[in-house]
Amino acid sequence: MNRTARLYALVEELRAAAPRPLTVAALAARFEISTRTVQRDLQALMETGVPVRTTPGRGGGWSISPEMTLPPIRFTAEEASALTAALAAVGAATPYAGAARTAAQKLAAAMTGSASTAARELAARIVARPTRTDSEIRTAVERALTDNVALRLSYTDAAGRETDRVVEPAGLLTAEGRWYLIAWCRTRRAGRGFRLDRITAATPTDEQARPHDLTDLLLGSTATDAVRPTALASLAPQSAQAFGVPGLERGGGA
Repeated sequence: MNRTARLYALVEELRAAAPRPLTVAALAARFEISTRTVQRDLQALMETGVPVRTTPGRGGGWSISPEMTLPPIRFTAEEASALTAALAAVGAATPYAGAARTAAQKLAAAMTGSASTAARELAARIVARPTRTDSEIRTAVERALTDNVALRLSYTDAAGRETDRVVEPAGLLTAEGRWYLIAWCRTRRAGRGFRLDRITAATPTDEQARPHDLTDLLLGSTATDAVRPTALASLAPQSAQAFGVPGLERGGGA
């Protein structure tokens, strides 16, 4: 068994035993490898974000939270190619780009057979022009959305005017390869869209953001007819909205 297959099998072994922990010695015996190799594999899993943890002392060992991992998923060659193309479109400025990168690593490790071959062959034929971005700004936007807190930002509009304001994030909109933060602007007391590549500084606050409906915030903009992306329809609850439409302009975020 090669290392990639062993890492995958190791996760499934921990999932099957969860929440009961397994000792390094037990895992070494199960896979017929040394305890040092098991320790190295478990450390590699932790570094790639797999939620494995160790409990010291008598009765302790290594375990994994089944609620935080997915069971094995079998992809067809076409599905693997689709995922590869989608991940290739995730640039450095794309929200959650870091998580997308680790997700791609996990997919590559998990896929076998024709799915793995199709994904790797397509990956070798895709190139992208590098984009300049500030990862701290992207991370601040991600945190504000995840924690539902107000965001203090500096923004430069299409005319080159820079303003500082506090906004309450409601969601994201993607249009023509660009990403927008849709939020309630406390300065303008209205919904606004902020192009992520025009945000020059962003800092999450400790203030809880009020809930805002994306549909309401987009009323009166050119994104009024925005719809949920078809590929996300099965993921989002019926009441949620995610958008993907051309051109959001309503004061350029002003």
